[in-house]
Amino acid sequence: MKAVVYKGPFEVAVEDVEDPKIQDSTDVIVRITSTAICGSDLHMYEGRTDAEPGITFGHENMGIVEEVGEGVHAVKQGDRVVMPFNVACGFCDNCRKGKSAFCLTVNVEGFAGGAYGYVGMGPYSGGQAEYLRVPFADYNCVPLPEGTEHEKDFALLADIFPTGYHSTELAGVRPGDTVAVYGAGPVGIMAAYSAQLKGASRVFVVDNVTNRLDIVKEMGAEPINFDDGDPVEQIHDAVKDYGVDRGIDAVGYQATAPDGEEQPAVVLNQLVGTVKATGGLGIIGLYVPSDPGAPDEHSAKGELLFKVGKFFEKGQTMGTGQADAKRYAHTLRDLIIAGRAKPGFIVSKELPLEDAPDAYERFDKREEGYSKVLLKPGR
Repeated sequence: MKAVVYKGPFEVAVEDVEDPKIQDSTDVIVRITSTAICGSDLHMYEGRTDAEPGITFGHENMGIVEEVGEGVHAVKQGDRVVMPFNVACGFCDNCRKGKSAFCLTVNVEGFAGGAYGYVGMGPYSGGQAEYLRVPFADYNCVPLPEGTEHEKDFALLADIFPTGYHSTELAGVRPGDTVAVYGAGPVGIMAAYSAQLKGASRVFVVDNVTNRLDIVKEMGAEPINFDDGDPVEQIHDAVKDYGVDRGIDAVGYQATAPDGEEQPAVVLNQLVGTVKATGGLGIIGLYVPSDPGAPDEHSAKGELLFKVGKFFEKGQTMGTGQADAKRYAHTLRDLIIAGRAKPGFIVSKELPLEDAPDAYERFDKREEGYSKVLLKPGR
């Protein structure tokens, strides 16, 4: 089959690889109909992780079940399904508590939690390919209505929609809250959209990429361009209060200052300044324990200069960690079916799988029209 294979920093290729096979009785094989390029993939693409050449990318996947292991009971051949990116068993202590992002059994050689096609997240190939093996399929496949309706919306259930929603849970967003989201990439946009769905009174989104800030304005949120001045001051001036109720980091460890200098802790510290005393911070942007391309020796070891004194003084709370996408996927699916949620507005391109190398390059450069790309194997 054809698949997107990592070759080295800033290089992927579409190559012939071995077709996946049923390995355990609880597996299914899914023919991929939509698979998205994620901002998290860029960390590997840019050589900012320990990913080795040869890995097949792709953790945002949906498609049609083609083959079913004899131990699978809730999924059958021909079912349309989406796979939240967390690979999980469904029966360990964490899974039973709804913490499938930190499954204790699927990644025995690494930290808790697994994912498709991501470094350090277990031996699971990615779905930027024609077919994908899905382990523990009864737990990891979310069923969808037959047909092709809502394809773009449903594809986002694999990651960015539930991840954005998760950030609002981490921050404690409630109806009437004011919210600041740092980062207008796909996850940041979905965080802002989720805050709106939950009834936030005002939502600010901080970035400096004009075409992304245009999307922010079109969706009814308030864009803040950090090239125009300190975003903390801009938001304080806008709310004329002690700050916003909730703040969300959708940037992570590759954050930059207006001059382009990489400052891994800058967004964390800006959030502390942006959010009022006793407010909540949701950290969904990726932070890593090691970074081969870090700007300094401490950042290379995941050690960041965070203003913990001010954070403590303000009595703020912080939620962090990988999203439990499965925890929200069924509910968000039902909102899509009911017409109450339409996250597919963020999808800017639908391209054949063969166009992946060019799409990665353009997405990495933040080119207009490449805010969120769906790849369509077999097109």
